[in-house]
Amino acid sequence: MKIKEKIQIALQEKGDLSVKELVDMLHVSKQAIHIAINQLLEQDIVSKFGRTPKTIYRLKTASPAVVESFEAVDKDSRTYLSKNFLLITEIGEMMEGIEGFSYWCKKRDLPPEKTLTEFLKTREKYDRYFNAAGIIDGKEKIVNTKGYNAIFLDEVLYLDFYAIERFGKTRLGTLLHYAKQGQNKFLMRILLAEIKPKIELLLKKNNYDAVGFVPPTIRREVQIMKYLETHLKINLPKVKIQKISGIIPVPQKSLNKIEERINNAENTFAVTETVKYNNLLLIDDAVGSGSTMNQIAGKLKQKSIAKKITGLAIVGSFKGFDVITDI
Repeated sequence: MKIKEKIQIALQEKGDLSVKELVDMLHVSKQAIHIAINQLLEQDIVSKFGRTPKTIYRLKTASPAVVESFEAVDKDSRTYLSKNFLLITEIGEMMEGIEGFSYWCKKRDLPPEKTLTEFLKTREKYDRYFNAAGIIDGKEKIVNTKGYNAIFLDEVLYLDFYAIERFGKTRLGTLLHYAKQGQNKFLMRILLAEIKPKIELLLKKNNYDAVGFVPPTIRREVQIMKYLETHLKINLPKVKIQKISGIIPVPQKSLNKIEERINNAENTFAVTETVKYNNLLLIDDAVGSGSTMNQIAGKLKQKSIAKKITGLAIVGSFKGFDVITDI
């Protein structure tokens, strides 16, 4: 019997197992287990969970079959779903496109064909906000948010909305949420691959002469903003923005009033740059109220560091004052 088959039997009998446990059970070398496990991963027979040295393996449960109603779905709708629908299941599996949508419907006991029609119609409403480059102009949303004394951002752009009515988080919203909360570099790589072409096109079409990255407000071992700053590899001078706070750091997402968010952003970020720029791109992961990005822009303009500032977020809220509390 091959080692691969022995591993499958062991996982069937014992459930989750580490490489060390498999070595002890099967009396073969660690190298042989790794070779066989990698083959099983490539064949989509087992799933990998955790990080080294706490990695465990599990036999992959069969994904729910695509509902028969979806078999007649046209090619364009399937392509649209593959580009715009993604979910992470309760056991940490990533499911995309029509398979993911089928699972979403099944969990909610919804008629798949009818629900797909409703999803496409709902997305059509939101898709109207994207320009030809696949970017959303969010300036009007900030302008129409009550509570601001001044708007310092000249432009506000999103790569997608964070969530849409009824169907929840968008594809980018889902990736950002789980990448950030789980400090998951695998998801960060997927997110980077999806947003980088759009950002590169934006940089190519505009005469930005500097870039700034909004610093994280919550301490994490892996910071998604630092990851993006490193891996986007934007070849422009970087304006240094510092996060400062009192004895007790108060994250923006814990504040439910626009006045509190503006005051928090005004007093917990500092800019010490001395070089002057004409056109700066300010990047953040998400815009809810927009207060953080706007107040940082205000500080940059107060010191005459930048004449024009464009705020760019991976995702943003749809309208009015919104609190994105879960990222």
